[in-house]
Amino acid sequence: MRVKAQIWISAYIRRLGSEFIPAVIARKGDPDAGAIYIKIATLDGQARILRPAMAGLHDAATDRSWSMAFEGNSVDERQADEYLARQTKFDSDMWVIEIEDREGRHRLDDAIITE
Repeated sequence: MRVKAQIWISAYIRRLGSEFIPAVIARKGDPDAGAIYIKIATLDGQARILRPAMAGLHDAATDRSWSMAFEGNSVDERQADEYLARQTKFDSDMWVIEIEDREGRHRLDDAIITE
């Protein structure tokens, strides 16, 4: 059984905070099962988006996993914001976590799946 979205997010933001990596909830979604998108802004006008990995690529029933939303990973931050805005049109229950870190740290390297 997977941990509820709101609980996972709360723990994740606390973990990042303990490492002095600033993160905020930019958009609240369904507290139980909302999809979680993570925007990593590197404060140079660039950003990366981690999106939920496609079902079947990993043990999605118990673990959360992500994939990069863009080939080459980094895009103009405006393009990243437009991507997230389009996603909200399809999924009104989704969450968005925004991280601002010059080094691009997010601490989810083990959970990123290459599609």
